[in-house]
Amino acid sequence: MNRDLKKLEETIGYSFHNKRLLSHAMTHSSYANEHRWEKTRCNERLEFLGDAVLELVSSDFLFHTYGDLPEGDLTKTRASLVCEPTLAFCAEQIELGEYLLLGKGEEATGGRRRHSVVSDGLEALIGAIYLDGGFASAKEFILRFILNDIEHKQLFYDSKTILQEMVQSQYEEPLTYQLLKEEGPDHNKSFEVCARIGEREIGKGSGRTKKAAEQVAAYNGILTIKDSQVCI
Repeated sequence: MNRDLKKLEETIGYSFHNKRLLSHAMTHSSYANEHRWEKTRCNERLEFLGDAVLELVSSDFLFHTYGDLPEGDLTKTRASLVCEPTLAFCAEQIELGEYLLLGKGEEATGGRRRHSVVSDGLEALIGAIYLDGGFASAKEFILRFILNDIEHKQLFYDSKTILQEMVQSQYEEPLTYQLLKEEGPDHNKSFEVCARIGEREIGKGSGRTKKAAEQVAAYNGILTIKDSQVCI
């Protein structure tokens, strides 16, 4: 077994009985295609299964945790926790992108940082844990790495809207976003953006698109306002 995958097991606190399932979960379709493997040897089927397990666990958790929330609010909260950007954020916390097997083209174009790739990999990992250790093991992983710190993840999901509302209600100066840096070729761009209230910077963010960078900058701006209590 790949040494790196042993490190991943240590990070997530789960040791696979069937090590091939973990390798399967980390195999992107680009790698399978490049090696002329059968379609079923990439992680897409495990992703399909993991997505279903994640939806069930998150629905059950929210239903029992927020007894007063109506269906519409539960649906919105679940969407904020299992959407692609938030799952990519969770995947980054365990450095999941570093363990993926990618084709040369996908590797060259920044696949390890692409939200769609790492979020799919995270769902495939959930599917693999479910098959290897059962529902309880998958649920434990989801609660620990995805349904943790819900307040901050909701802030991240709605960061631009929340920050705009905070600024409008608390400050006279407008909220703006400034592009600080744009690097890389067209197929592998990287953007750095800062959020400002008037002329004062309150948060920076980077991402593969300007929108993603603004989202991170807004999130950090919210934390600046909420945590530091600095008068801007």
